[in-house]
Amino acid sequence: MRAEIGPALYAAQKGETDPAASRSRVLEGGGVLEIVTDYRGDTWRSIYTVRFEGAVYVLHAFQKKSKKGIATPKKELDLIRQRLAEAEHDYRERQN
Repeated sequence: MRAEIGPALYAAQKGETDPAASRSRVLEGGGVLEIVTDYRGDTWRSIYTVRFEGAVYVLHAFQKKSKKGIATPKKELDLIRQRLAEAEHDYRERQN
């Protein structure tokens, strides 16, 4: 799992996009990316944003456990949205 996520985050820090990263299907909007990886038979998602110049914020990493279809549980979506808002606030504070 770290073999895919670590290099993708490092690439993001350098302003690049790793081939393992793609636009997030979980949260629409520019600058939100996800890495989907398998580990010991389970699927994991790591969601991060590069919306803010010079900063990469990891918003959430979670095990994909959907029993029906590919839908991401509302609880996970709400947490990602909350953390994105917190990242935006943190970024603005650091700019002042």
